This record gives sequence, structure tokens and C-alpha cells, in this order.
Amino acid sequence: MRICFVSRRYWPAVSGMSAYAENLLRHLVRAGHDVTLVSQYRGDAAGRAVYGGGPPPPDRVPAGVAVHALEAHGEQAVGRGEPADFEADVAAMTDTVLRLHARRPFDVLHAQYAYPNGLAVLRAARAAGLPAVVSVQGGDGHWVGTCCDTHRRLVRAVFAHAPALLIGSESFAAEVCDRHGLDPARFTVVPGATDTERFTPSRAIGELSEPPVLLYHGRVDARKGVLDLLDAVAKLRADSTPVRLLISGIGPDVDATTARITELDLAGDVELLGAVPYETAHRVYARGDVFVSPTYAEGFSNTILEAMASGLPVVSTDVVGVRDCVRPDDNGLLVPAGDPAALAAAVRRLIDDADLRSRLAIRARRDVERYWSWPVIADRITAVYDGLSATVPEIADPAPDPACRFRAAPHLL
Repeated sequence: MRICFVSRRYWPAVSGMSAYAENLLRHLVRAGHDVTLVSQYRGDAAGRAVYGGGPPPPDRVPAGVAVHALEAHGEQAVGRGEPADFEADVAAMTDTVLRLHARRPFDVLHAQYAYPNGLAVLRAARAAGLPAVVSVQGGDGHWVGTCCDTHRRLVRAVFAHAPALLIGSESFAAEVCDRHGLDPARFTVVPGATDTERFTPSRAIGELSEPPVLLYHGRVDARKGVLDLLDAVAKLRADSTPVRLLISGIGPDVDATTARITELDLAGDVELLGAVPYETAHRVYARGDVFVSPTYAEGFSNTILEAMASGLPVVSTDVVGVRDCVRPDDNGLLVPAGDPAALAAAVRRLIDDADLRSRLAIRARRDVERYWSWPVIADRITAVYDGLSATVPEIADPAPDPACRFRAAPHLL
């Protein structure tokens, strides 16, 4: 099967969805499919600062995948003080897919994110008479369509007309259905996955350093709870529970994080690792004793799965996309989002209870191997490809709304 996978700008930058794309493509090639990646990227300084950005480097492209990189010139208009031109980027992605299809026909198109990629893929699928699948992941489910009438209409058209919609969890699907008035039957739930060969325990499960090391790995973003985590570390120190915190990643709130560290006088307790390439991320997990993800919402958290596979006990929040993989007091601990005191208490509980640390981490590793490893999930996705239809209606463009908040700050979309 010839598959064209159209990704958002984050690949190959530092994010869970970058890892998702990279691993899915690798396993599709292993299964004997011919895979082409059309990858949007930010080439400007502002875009690179938030997500890494830049075209896919040759050493990061999975073997056997043909890559066509598209700089997101429309988005980058914000650097000139203009609104982001998502319409131009949608047109560029659509035209590229059709040009590649004319050269050597595809069998199926797959978009990562409903907007803008999903819209581009559905337009290409209609023009070429191809089946298409759209993965709803992260922000395009949580935020797109809440920003302006233009994006509400477009994302709902994608949800209504995609031959297949994949989504990472039952709770995320329920949120999207409630927000957009959808029938839950529109979605096929295919959870996230991780590489259980790359991410493995590096030492005895449950072992603690002195002082214990907390790990945050992912996008440095207030919506991921990183500022709450700093507040929790300050509370632990005030309660005579010394810890070290490693913050691994980049994102829109690096400056705010640095400022909060200074404000709380945590410079001696917190280390900022910056951008960590996916191929070396397993070494970061090996440095941690407890993984903490205080996120406000997920589609399905790949970093939590990586931590589980690495043998780390997990503390996270009882929110959409997390409660589907973390079961309280069974394979992790959950606290309310936005509650640094509860976060500190859960971390302290793990530090004080060696049996609990080991029990949660061992069960979590077993769950990842059984349910969330890439061979299992890739097979489920290709089964969706096999059942697709090629009927996609036309989707018209409403007039752009210049007041949409994402046109001023597209990295938040």
C-alpha cells in the first residue's frame, strides 16, 4: 500500500506528536508499506524557538520514508506583523499531495491533526478520488473551533466528512463530541503508543536517588502544568522534602518557567535540559526517579507511556487523555489539575513508600507492553486503512476571521 502521511509543523521538533509520527511511519515501513511524509515546518526564528522546527534532518527520517518538507510560510506571516495565513498553508499542502500523487499514485492519505492538515488532505482526497483518514490529536481537538467561527466551521466539516477519524482516547473523543455536537460513533479510538525496545528500565524499578529526582519531559508550556510543578517543588522544599527537578524540552513558556524558578528561589533545585532529540530521550528518563506530568489536557500522552515503559512511577492529573491510561493507585497516581499542593502530596507519597513506587511502575510497564506498544497500534491503524471509502464531499472556505487568536499566535493552535 502507498501511504501519504501529512504531518503538522511539530515533526521532527520536540513533542509527543513528533515521536508518534516517527514511530508510526517506521512501523508502516516495517509492515511492507511504501510511505511518503509531507511535513510542514516552521523555518523562522520564532517558530524554531517554540518547537525546534526546521526541515526534517536526514538522520531523523525513518529508513524507507520519502520526505517532502513544506515551510509554513503562511503561519510565518506573524513575524512580519501580519495575521497567520493558514489558508495559504492548506493550499500548499493540498497542491503538494496532488502533485506527488500525479507522479506516483497513492492508495491512502493520512492527516495528523484535523486542522489545517486534515482539511488539506480531504481536499486532496476529493480531487484525486482517494480514501483518507484524519487523526485528531492534541490542540486541534481541545482548542480549534473555540477560537472563531471560521475555524469552528472548518474543523466541524473535517469531522463530518473524513472517511475515518482516529482519536487517542475515549475521554478525548467525548470532549470533542460534546464541543462540536458529534456522534461518538464517528471516531475510532486508537490510543497512543511507545517504543518498548527504546524505552526500558535502566536500573532496579523503584530505586531512588539522593535526593530523589523528579522528571518533566515534554513541551514547556503552562498548559502542560510546568509552572504548577515548580510551585509543587517549592512546597516540598518548604516541608523538608528535598528533591531535584529535571525539566526536559522547549516550548512557548520557557521564559515564564525561568522567571518562576527565580521567583521561587529554585535555581539550585531545578535543571533545564533544553531540547532533547527523540533518539536520546531514553537517557533522560534514565536520570529520573519519578515522572511528573501535571498537564491540563491531552489527546493521549506519549510521554507518560515512555515513562511507564522506562520503569518510572507516574504522577499526573485526572484530565482528558490521561485518565484513559493512568489508573489511580493501580499503575500511577492522579491529582486534580492546577493543584500544586495535591501534586506535592502525591510526589511525597511516592518518595515515602518504596512498595508503592515499585508496584505502580511494574504494573505500568506491563500495561504498555500489552496495550500501547507500536506493533500493536500500527496493526490497528492499517486495519482502518483497509476499510476506508473514497467518498469526500467538497469543503468550502469561509471568509478568514482576522480576530482569531490563533492568527496572532499560531504556535498555540
